[in-house]
Amino acid sequence: MAAIITPPEQVTQKVILDNITWETYQRLLAERGENSKPRYAYDRGRLEIMVSSYGHENLKHIIATLVEVIAEAVGIEDIEGAASTTFDREDLSQGFEPDASFYFRNASRIRGQKQIDLATDPAPELVIEVDITSPSLNKFPIFAGLGIREVWRYHQQQLTVFTLAGGTYREQSASAIFPGVTGSALTELIADSQKMKRIEWLRKVRTESQSLSRKP
Repeated sequence: MAAIITPPEQVTQKVILDNITWETYQRLLAERGENSKPRYAYDRGRLEIMVSSYGHENLKHIIATLVEVIAEAVGIEDIEGAASTTFDREDLSQGFEPDASFYFRNASRIRGQKQIDLATDPAPELVIEVDITSPSLNKFPIFAGLGIREVWRYHQQQLTVFTLAGGTYREQSASAIFPGVTGSALTELIADSQKMKRIEWLRKVRTESQSLSRKP
C-alpha cells in the first residue's frame, strides 16, 4: 500500500492510498457515519482521505453562495443543493464527496429525499471542487464516470469552468448552466469576498449577477 501525504506546512491534510478495495472504502464510510470528517474520494483502487482547513471550508461556502445568489438573480426556476453528499457507484468502482453540488433540472426529483442512490437517482449537474493543497487525487475521471455535467474548480486563486463532452471535460470560458457567467468574473467575485464585509459582498453579487448572465 503506497501513501502520499501532504507536507506538514499545508493546513488542509490529505492522504492518498493505493490498492484499496471497494469493500474497505465502504467500511470507512460506514465507520465515519454522519460525521463530516474525514472526506473520501475513491477511483478504482485509489483512495483520498481529506480533512479540510478553515480556508478550504470558507472558499467552498463562498462559491456555493455564488451559485445560489446567481441562480436567483438570473431567474433559474429551481435549484437544490446536495452539499457534500457521498456519490458512489459500485459498478464503476468510483465515489466522491464534493465540496458542494447542485441539481437544477432534477431538483424536484431529489428534493426531500433522505438518501441519494446513483443506481436509481441522477447525479448532480454542477459540482464545486476547491483544490488548494497538493498532492490531490484527480477527480475528473470520477466526475466523468458518474456523468457530472459541469465542474467549477478553484485552484491557484482562479475558478475554471469545465463541461463534460464525449466522456471528457473541456475548459470553457463561461458556464453552460449560467450562460454568460464566466470563470474570470466568478474569480473576481471570489477575490472580493476575501476583502469585503459579507453583506456588502452579497449586495455586489446580486447587483452584478444579471449583467454577468448577459455577457457573451
